[in-house]
Amino acid sequence: MDEVRKLEQCTQDIRPTDPRDDKKRIEETKGGLLADSYRRILDNTAFRQWHKNKHSRLLWVKGDPGKGKTMLLCGVINELQGSTTLLSYFFCQATDSRINSATAVLQGLLYMLVHQQPSLVSHIRKKYDHAGKSLFEDANAWAALSEIFADMLQDASLSTTYLIIDALDECITDLPKLLNFIAKQSSASSCIKWIVSSRNWPIIEEELERGKILTKHQQPITLNISCGSHQSIDQCNQLY
Repeated sequence: MDEVRKLEQCTQDIRPTDPRDDKKRIEETKGGLLADSYRRILDNTAFRQWHKNKHSRLLWVKGDPGKGKTMLLCGVINELQGSTTLLSYFFCQATDSRINSATAVLQGLLYMLVHQQPSLVSHIRKKYDHAGKSLFEDANAWAALSEIFADMLQDASLSTTYLIIDALDECITDLPKLLNFIAKQSSASSCIKWIVSSRNWPIIEEELERGKILTKHQQPITLNISCGSHQSIDQCNQLY
């Protein structure tokens, strides 16, 4: 198999789903993305601090079901797209076995990163060339993928990179492992910026705080009411 074919096969095998298609499906299911439902978050103090301050690497958007977290992140993704930075995202859904595990989250994020910067596939190929597709499927998949991802995030070629994960609470397989990984990696590199969303679950808050990421200098955004077309982001969140 020639080198181009190996690259294509590796990229194909790591893909549990295409997060871009998931985003489009979610937006269509929810009736389309309304700019008024998210745009004013761009002026939100917590968001601006996360975006501009190199020491603010993780922003947590939390709230009960139906408060607009997913559509908010869809809007943020749209705003971050088109720059020279890398942007990778993943939408967890508990009812879909393809996208409800910690392993799937890392696969989806890796897939988008490699799709945008093919040279990063070298971090995957170190293990993939020996194990093949089973690398992403067997009992050791999480251990292998988390090591690959951590290695990739230290790649010297990376500039500012945005990683966005929606609905952590809908990751029903190995959520604690994923939370621990996020907390650890958020403190490992100043060029990696994370946004995560979830319900306001104590286990999520505890795991993220254990990594000493959510400090008084980077507060979460809490959505209190549903963000509809006639409600601004200022009305839809408060900062603790």
